[in-house]
Amino acid sequence: MTLIQRFTGQIAAVAALGILIGCGSPETGGAKPNGTATNTSKGPETTPDATAAARPVSPGAGNKAGGNTLLIGMVASVNGELKPWGDDCVKGGQLAVEEVNAKGGIDGKKIDLRIGDSNSKPEQGKSAAEKLISDGVLGIVGEVASGITIQIAGSAFEKGIPVIAVGATRTDLTAKGNNIFRVCYTDAFQGPVMATFAYKDLGLRKVAMMTDKKQPYSTGLSDSFRKKFAELGGEIVDEQFYESGQTTFSGQLTNLKAKNPDGLFMSGYFTEVGPIARQAKDAGLNVKMLGGDGWDSSDLFTSGGEAIQGGYYCNHYSNKEQRPEVKDFITRWTAKFGKEPATAMGALGYDATMLMLDALKRAKTKDSKALIDAIADTTDFPGISGKVTLKGNGGDPPKRALIVQVGKGELIPAKAYEWDEVMKGAAAGSTGQK
Repeated sequence: MTLIQRFTGQIAAVAALGILIGCGSPETGGAKPNGTATNTSKGPETTPDATAAARPVSPGAGNKAGGNTLLIGMVASVNGELKPWGDDCVKGGQLAVEEVNAKGGIDGKKIDLRIGDSNSKPEQGKSAAEKLISDGVLGIVGEVASGITIQIAGSAFEKGIPVIAVGATRTDLTAKGNNIFRVCYTDAFQGPVMATFAYKDLGLRKVAMMTDKKQPYSTGLSDSFRKKFAELGGEIVDEQFYESGQTTFSGQLTNLKAKNPDGLFMSGYFTEVGPIARQAKDAGLNVKMLGGDGWDSSDLFTSGGEAIQGGYYCNHYSNKEQRPEVKDFITRWTAKFGKEPATAMGALGYDATMLMLDALKRAKTKDSKALIDAIADTTDFPGISGKVTLKGNGGDPPKRALIVQVGKGELIPAKAYEWDEVMKGAAAGSTGQK
């Protein structure tokens, strides 16, 4: 029996949750990791995996539990442009910890969740993680974006601290070390999911692409979509590029319209997708719009307006799913926060935190090294976003995906895909990243 099965249900009493918003000197820029190693005589050791390439073994000693509490960290975008995701991630973590503490904690000890703010920037995410590690956390949950998570993972690898990423879909992320895991799917999966849906369900044959060349997530996702769409028999008629923060796209859209596509795949984040959709419609490019989980924000309804309605994107979960576990989760969430999660990062933040606590319960000793082993041994963990199996998968669960359609102020579940439906017999080798 997993910890989530023991602690979900009616919560009779809610224990106090300790939250520390990590702070430090402000940093500028946005690029990428560090810590202290002990094995320096040779290259990093590797650990074999049944289905994935060997991963380097963390050389760090990790942290050990002490006192009457078990300290867990979370790095989230509490501020910055990714704040909509960060807010839901934090709330998911809070809900998970409160539910566990309300049932007596783990081995009689309460969980103390410390939260560090990445400010939506990689270097600040790294600093927040290092502060949490120095505070003695046994493991870290986070982040949502891969550019931030890769920084967290680097520092955690050197120190021997496990990391469970919430929504970081960069395919090669977990190859960085045996301490890095995730509860979400990868871009090597969601690109083919959208290509399959576009070709088989929507009947699209000529698709154009808009790719953010400054975001590895976008370039990788475009790559995995392109490969699968071509494999199915479709044609990518053109690919145009833009940069994060860009506000006008008339030149790119004029070029795309000339190729007469029947679909437009936009692999970037919601911050640019909405304006692209509006300008595409104004330019007379009336095609089916498609994208990845980077679209997932209520801001898309405002920035995209009517132009984005009818579009589809790949997501991890929807509040409107009829699965019993989703209905129960929404009931518990709204009882605490007053309204439903704004993004899928609420469910993923909850899943990542609850999986960390479930593994801590199963760990032979209450320290980071034993926690890494327990997380790696996870099989059929019943997450809200779907079952998570990490054992034998190199830190990457073969997760389900849910395609949602953008409606008028709402997201409508369209079709779910299981991993085997899309990836069976395929080599998961995309360099897609989020």
